[in-house]
Order: sequence, then C-alpha cells, then structure tokens
Amino acid sequence: MDPLLPFAFPFMRNAFYVALLVGPPAALLSCFLVLKGWALMGDAVSHAVLPGVVLAWITGLPLVVGAFAAGMTCALATGYLSQNSRVKSDTVMGVVFSGMFAVGIVLYTAIPTEAHLDHILFGNMLGVGPGDLWTAGVISAIVCLFLLLQWRDLLLHAFDPAQARASGLAVAWLHYGLLSVLSLCIVATLTATGLILAVALLVTPGAVAFLVVRSFGRMLAVSVAVCTASLLAGVYLSFFIDAAPAPTVVLILTALFVLAFLRRMRLTRAASRRTA
Repeated sequence: MDPLLPFAFPFMRNAFYVALLVGPPAALLSCFLVLKGWALMGDAVSHAVLPGVVLAWITGLPLVVGAFAAGMTCALATGYLSQNSRVKSDTVMGVVFSGMFAVGIVLYTAIPTEAHLDHILFGNMLGVGPGDLWTAGVISAIVCLFLLLQWRDLLLHAFDPAQARASGLAVAWLHYGLLSVLSLCIVATLTATGLILAVALLVTPGAVAFLVVRSFGRMLAVSVAVCTASLLAGVYLSFFIDAAPAPTVVLILTALFVLAFLRRMRLTRAASRRTA
C-alpha cells in the first residue's frame, strides 16, 4: 500500500493540520499541570464543558463560546469551594465536574439537537473543517504566547506559591490565567480528541517529559515533541488500521509513557547499584 496515500485525501490533511495546531499548546500546558499536580483539574474541566456545548447549540452561539464559559465556571467554582470549605480540592473537583457532566448529559437527552454526542466526547478529527482549523490556530497561538511569556513566573508558582507571593508576583492573576488557558486549550482540542480523551493530551506528554529529562526547559521541548509526534503518528496509523484517530493517539502516548517509566526505573536501579 502506498505510504503517501493518507495525504491524498483532504479530510486526512485537515486531521494532520489540526494535530499540528493542538499539539504544542497542549504539550506546554501539560508540563505545568504535571508540576502543579493539576491532572485532575484538566480532567474536571474537560468533562465540565459538555453543558456549555449543549447550551451553545440550543441558543445558536458558537460551540467554543459555550465550552469556554462552562470550563471557566467549573474552574472558578472549584477554586471558590476549595478555599471556603474544609473539603479537599480533589474531592471538590470530583463533585463539580461529575455534576456538570451529568447536567450536560441530561440537557443533551432532554433537548433534541443535531450534535453528535460521540463526536463531542471522543472527537472527530476526520470531520475537521476550515472553521475548526482557524479556531484551533487562534486559540493555540494565545495559549502558547501566554505560557512562553509567563513560564518563569508560572514555574515558581507551581513549585512554591508562598515564595511567588512573597516575591511580589500576581499569584491570583497567574492562577486564574492558567485556568483560563486550560479552558481555552480544551476548547481547541474539542474537535480533535473530544472531551474525554482531551485529558490524555493535557497530562501524558508532560508526564513522559518529566520522566525523561531533569531541566524544565528541556521538559517543555520534549513534551512538545512527544505530543506532536504522537498526534501525527496516531492520525497516520489510524488510516491503515481503520481505527478512530483520537484513541490511536492516546494509545501511542500511553505506550511512550510506559517506555519512559521503564527507562527511568532501569536508570534508578543502575544508580543504586553504583552507590551500593
């Protein structure tokens, strides 16, 4: 079979384009989520955007507007409840995102729409159009610009929020700025991997890079390379094995994480033998 055959179809070319657009911002953001221990926050926001998508469809607004509004509502509600109750943040996130996800399911089943739930949940990379590419491109540029301009401040805030506050940094601005770009990034990946699988793009690349390198600058570079390569390889491979692109991408990312974990274990054991 011709290895260049996937590039002959417009829908496959669009899938490769959207992979190139959503890979870098998701990878950069995943590094900060991993360092801050916000993996569950990414999962929570990705699930919580469903009611916003359904309401946007009902009211005739762009889906990205509803998704972003719902994502920010989830993030702000989680932050408020965590700061004003004795309940731990991970518990609050579980309650908030499961509640909002349930609201989205009820709205979807109660109100007839032409939106396909499986496309919202699992993505539709092969159905990406020019409008989706423009949306992903603009959002990706905003997210990447924010993270690259503020990465030093965000890094200090991730490791030591108290020191960041004592240094005069606008901690609240950094906190909610990171939540905002998280919501935007999920909106950008909505058509690519869907809501459920978006968390893989927001966690696994950073986790792989964290296991492979020791400096944060290299971590950012490795994360982008891993995420983008996995997206492109997943789209390409799915064409030949007749599988959905998004799950194929996630499987590749998971395999890379397992390999990185085994490599780190081997290096740790070798270092222990040398010091013994």
